[in-house]
Amino acid sequence: MMRISMSLPKKLLAEFDEVLKDRGYQSRSKGIRDALSDYILRYQWMNEMEGQRVGVITIIYDHHFTGVMESLADIQHDYRKEINASMHIHMTHKYCMEVIVVNGEVTQIRDLTERMMRLKGVEHVKLTSTANGESLDHDHDHDHDHDHSH
Repeated sequence: MMRISMSLPKKLLAEFDEVLKDRGYQSRSKGIRDALSDYILRYQWMNEMEGQRVGVITIIYDHHFTGVMESLADIQHDYRKEINASMHIHMTHKYCMEVIVVNGEVTQIRDLTERMMRLKGVEHVKLTSTANGESLDHDHDHDHDHDHSH
């Protein structure tokens, strides 16, 4: 094992300690190892996806942070082909949420997600995705009677 030192905001550490207590962890180190493993697994999962995907990107950001709203808008304009819809939510006086529905090539969706993650003022970004449904269409026999219109 290697020993590391890190700096964390007091509030984040208090919240992490509360989660560890609720989950029954005996040590902070074990909790940090598990959290890092989960982070790495999610990163690897995101990088292993291939093909066409549909999904939702959720972004939470500090709208008082200079330039963050403009940067988010610029990035979204760069990926307008992949973005089907977006919704802006005022969470608190300080924080806003963007919910972006995407559909397209996973490499583009991944690039979009990672560009937003790197912005200063962005607190959280999460991509949830699945196959875009075209493979489902090919897997089903459509010689049956029901309406697919919505």
